[in-house]
Amino acid sequence: MGCAGCSIDGDGTPRGCGSKGHCSSGSCNKMNTYDWLSNLDLNDPSEYKMVEVSFKRGARKDFFVANPHTGAITGDLVAVEAGNGYDIGRISLSGELVRLQMKKKRINEDRVHSKVMRIANQRDRERLEEARSREKGAMIRARAISRNLGLEMKVGDVEFQGDNRKATFYYTADGRVDFRELVRAYANEFKVKIEMRQIGSRQESARIGGLGPCGRELCCSTWLSDFKSVSTSAARYQNLAINQTKLSGQCGRLKCCLNYELDSYLDALDSFPKKADRLRTAYYKYDLIKTDIFKGIMYYIQVLERGRGPIIAIHKDRVKEILALNRKKEYPEELGASTYATVAQEKDDHDFGDVTGHIELPAIAKKKKGRNKRRPNNRRGSDRRGSGSRRPSREGQSKTGDGPKNERRSGESKDKPNRDKKDGSKNERRPNKNRNNKNRNRPPRSNDDTKKT
Repeated sequence: MGCAGCSIDGDGTPRGCGSKGHCSSGSCNKMNTYDWLSNLDLNDPSEYKMVEVSFKRGARKDFFVANPHTGAITGDLVAVEAGNGYDIGRISLSGELVRLQMKKKRINEDRVHSKVMRIANQRDRERLEEARSREKGAMIRARAISRNLGLEMKVGDVEFQGDNRKATFYYTADGRVDFRELVRAYANEFKVKIEMRQIGSRQESARIGGLGPCGRELCCSTWLSDFKSVSTSAARYQNLAINQTKLSGQCGRLKCCLNYELDSYLDALDSFPKKADRLRTAYYKYDLIKTDIFKGIMYYIQVLERGRGPIIAIHKDRVKEILALNRKKEYPEELGASTYATVAQEKDDHDFGDVTGHIELPAIAKKKKGRNKRRPNNRRGSDRRGSGSRRPSREGQSKTGDGPKNERRSGESKDKPNRDKKDGSKNERRPNKNRNNKNRNRPPRSNDDTKKT
């Protein structure tokens, strides 16, 4: 960002203020407050002596007494009194607007005793920059120490004082945390005075900042100063689905924006009939399934023993008439002739053009499947059953042949034949179909032949 008063590089790009601090427009800071009276050339005879000072780009704000001799105005970086040393911040409001701001936050003037010391000099700016550069590393180290001590807490942010004498650790926890040992560990690690401050999850999101699902910066970090309770009834009144993921913000709680339009929905619901969950006609019953609050239309579904009936949209005025008849034990013939026309009006008519000849889709090349390719069958005994593919033939064996299977006959010896004897003779073996091709068409021997041999 670059304002009109910012310097410009050689290529014309504005450098910006560096710290992204308080401009007169107030668009660089968190929780911005625009001091519109400061730009007016008016002489205030009863000038208000209180000023509002923001620290760490608006993450924290406090009120101080402004001495006239300092000459500090809105937008100046000033050094203010602190409990231990001094701190450096930027004046965000001055004059009568501070009175209104203190009244809004319910702060009494008698409770403000700290004063503005002086306008920050170059040395103060350097020390402030040094303090801000230590915060990120200190937060990472602080989380590691708390995890080693086994504490159920989360360090969300760290803020060092402008003079580097004090560090404030903001943490979130479900309950009370005994951090006495933790404070001693932090003091030995960072060599400064330690202050622990517990905050809620919404305050943590306000300090860290971020973007919401709407695409804008979080409301809690830009303008929302008070956090009102949000319940699921706000979503029910607005006909929103009770989905915890969609209804929760980055802080893990229900979104604050659920309360923004709740009053408008409640005012619109006052004109709808009460106890209109079921309507009766002479032939059917209808149950309420949906309500369009701003259109004034109520959707009913026909109750059937089996299946699902048609959905009918009825105006709320017609629903009131039918309810009045049902209380008198009178049932109309139908819900209304204009009812079905309402449903037809809600349907959008889509005109589809003829794009024949304008759009040509490329032809899809299909791969030809191999019909003769057999799938390998690895099941054991597939050759014996005569089903599936054959096993690959060995060397010296025939790849063809549809002869009979080599089955063991009854009465045959189970012992393996001895090929070589001492006298050199060999046992006669039954011809195998895979051994010689000349025996492929030879018929099998019958049981009678086996007995004769």
